[in-house]
Amino acid sequence: MTEKLFYEDSHMTEFEARVELCRKKGEHFEVVLDRTAFFPEGGGQYADTGFLGDVRVTDVQEKNGTIYHITEESLEEGRNITGKIDWELRFMKMQQHTGEHIVSGLVHSRFSWNNVGFHLGNEDSTMDFDGEISKEELREIERLANEAVAKNLEVLVTYPSDDELANLEYRSKIEIEGQVRIVTVPGYDVCACCAPHAERTGEIGLIKLTNVQRYKGGVRVTMLCGFRALTDYSEKEEQVKNISAMLCAKEDEVFQAAAHLKEEKNKLQAKLAETRKKLLEYKAGETPEEESFVCLFEEDLDGDEPRLLVNQVLARGKDGCAVFAKNKDMSFRYVIGGRNMDVRSFAKGLNAQFEGRGGGKPEMVQGSLKGKEAEVKAWVQKMTGEIKYE
Repeated sequence: MTEKLFYEDSHMTEFEARVELCRKKGEHFEVVLDRTAFFPEGGGQYADTGFLGDVRVTDVQEKNGTIYHITEESLEEGRNITGKIDWELRFMKMQQHTGEHIVSGLVHSRFSWNNVGFHLGNEDSTMDFDGEISKEELREIERLANEAVAKNLEVLVTYPSDDELANLEYRSKIEIEGQVRIVTVPGYDVCACCAPHAERTGEIGLIKLTNVQRYKGGVRVTMLCGFRALTDYSEKEEQVKNISAMLCAKEDEVFQAAAHLKEEKNKLQAKLAETRKKLLEYKAGETPEEESFVCLFEEDLDGDEPRLLVNQVLARGKDGCAVFAKNKDMSFRYVIGGRNMDVRSFAKGLNAQFEGRGGGKPEMVQGSLKGKEAEVKAWVQKMTGEIKYE
């Protein structure tokens, strides 16, 4: 059993220990100490990192009470060594985890929802609750959580006896064997938890709940605490300043300016669509009157415009029309339509000849193919010359 110094002092950054075991495992080594301040992965929180002497610790895992430090190099067994954890990373995790206690406690007391999943990630933290929470309700939870921070409450850690535990109301996600460790934020949360926490709520800093979405019958809430929340605010502030300058609008009016810009864009798109529709009508009107089957190759058709052009041509009394729209890689999208012919067999032969694929209904097919324009056009002219129209 490894002595767990992180339970005695969550703010311990340096300690002395003896190397009891060092064994190679794959590309790394597993090191066991008689005592450690390194917190192993658990409770939704990833492990501490740092150094044992000059050797980097990249991960920490616990198995049956023994803590294994994953290192990049070996260490001499029996040697006394100084351990140093990455304090900035540890403190950030304590901010997130203690903030999670306050938020989860508030959600539980307000709605009776349980926290059924907590993940402290590299960029944010998420909490999964087994019931619905609206965005308006989440804003209220956020306000109350920051009130708890402002009170600078002492975060209490206790180890109640079995009799005390039997009469204690506390949150717990799993059945716990052995001594139960209770973390209490007075007035906000009482929960069984194994991770290090802040000593006082004031250490958490800002608690910001950035998103809520439906998840597995409940909701998933995304949270940023402390320096993470500050970093997020700074990045978004910079983005707002840039958008403000780009739109020539005050920072508190960028939404209205963006909405106005979107409205103008929609009007221009509608006007452009109408103009392009007239252009298609013009192109359809330019087709030779003597051709019963029209074959067109176009470079500037977008979206559904090939089909619209086919319909425009057919509306002028043509028996069939094939429109080939060029892609950037010199392949073609095609739409083929007919009034007095089943164009599916025509498209089947076209696909076989030019590595194409596609299909549709007797009156219209669409797809794509590869080939040179002259060769595709020659094939279409040859095949349409053999078609017997009804």
